[in-house]
Amino acid sequence: MQLSANHPTMSAEFHIEGGHKIGGTIRPQGNKNEALPVLCAALMNPKGVMIRNVPQIEDIKNLLKILEAIGAKITTLADAHSYEIHTPEIRLSDLPTELAAGLRGSVTLLGPLLARAKKVFLPRPGGDKIGRRRVDTHLLALSALGAKVEVFNDGYLLEAERLKGTAILLDEASVTGTENAIMAAACAEGVTLIENAASEPHVQGLCRFLEKQGVKIEGIGSNMLRIHGVGGFENLQAADHTVGADYLEIGSFVAMAAMTGGDLIVEDINPIDLRMIKFVFERVGIQWRYVAHGGAEVGGVSGAPEDGGTPTKKHAERVDLVMKSPYSLKIQTDAHGEIPKIDDAPWPMFPADLISIILTVATQCTGTVLIHEKLFESRLYFTDKLMGMGAQIVLCDPHRAVVIGPSKLYGSRMTSPDIRAGMALVIAALAAEGKSVIQNILQVDRGYENIDARLRTLGARIERISQ
Repeated sequence: MQLSANHPTMSAEFHIEGGHKIGGTIRPQGNKNEALPVLCAALMNPKGVMIRNVPQIEDIKNLLKILEAIGAKITTLADAHSYEIHTPEIRLSDLPTELAAGLRGSVTLLGPLLARAKKVFLPRPGGDKIGRRRVDTHLLALSALGAKVEVFNDGYLLEAERLKGTAILLDEASVTGTENAIMAAACAEGVTLIENAASEPHVQGLCRFLEKQGVKIEGIGSNMLRIHGVGGFENLQAADHTVGADYLEIGSFVAMAAMTGGDLIVEDINPIDLRMIKFVFERVGIQWRYVAHGGAEVGGVSGAPEDGGTPTKKHAERVDLVMKSPYSLKIQTDAHGEIPKIDDAPWPMFPADLISIILTVATQCTGTVLIHEKLFESRLYFTDKLMGMGAQIVLCDPHRAVVIGPSKLYGSRMTSPDIRAGMALVIAALAAEGKSVIQNILQVDRGYENIDARLRTLGARIERISQ
């Protein structure tokens, strides 16, 4: 596999003409946050794995370069989103430190490399500048499994001649911390119990990938996981895995369709991943329904099946999300007319990565809402750019913002600070009057595949301009 070392998007910008309806039919990309740890986990299996539906985004491209550098043999299949990966040996001395340091997802190399090579030095990972992102949970969990941990100013050195199952209580429900613990425990001797585990869909996807390799995991989807280790990486089986749909991208498409008044169909989604997202979007006046692909409605407007249970793909082999304008775009108040609050929390609550999106949507909704971002102290700083477009927002502190809507948005020149805020600015520009320019679009490309071309198929007036 040949991957370019250049970053063609680094000096490019988006030019967007707002005021056009976004609608049509689109299929979401594979879940970025599942693909990253699954690709890292492939390093543990010398027998080889097949990984399908991998999004072609900058973070994935950089991770694949890292995997190749340390010994992975990667074959790209015809659809360009599937890879066959064999890792006959690991060459830790060839780890490209600059690439690893610039990629937040590289932190999930710790568990697999510790299990496979018994020793790993990983540079401090980079990624979005949205506040402090601690790694203590990772180090404490791997230490409990038997690793000796040393922390240096520029990275972390872990050694473990043998990993042994144990009981671990995570000090926070860290997604990547849980994933590192799961991967290391999969190759450990004996049983590992992880309490206060993260349970997001991408964590579940990683668990299912490991199950296909012969690892028994109990409690998938809950905050308590029991992992029966196979006693060493050499006992893993070859496997074939398909990455699930990216529910964060689905939420982004929903937002832009609603804000521009378009009719939208998002194909091949999993309703169970969208339960709380649907609830929160309904609170700001945006509704959708689920339909069996090319057929009958699934479980009515709420998405729940007729028996009242949880919607899953078992109710239809393929399920589409269907949106039909007009949308009320009216914020639902709490009891007694009190101002409502939308906040993020660990799964199954509203995901932090959609806070920037829902805040942007709220600028076009009638009413007032408090947005409370609990996890990262810098994520809401992008709101100054929305205010520059005409939005009425009061930034109360680094974690809370009051949005009063609706406000007419006007085109502006802006710089994308991170992946999700970058997409929020794209959505705002699509709904604004006039033209906008968004710089530093590498941030958007890190999380969204070929997004400008895909949006043009939905009616967007967006161009990528190289500088």
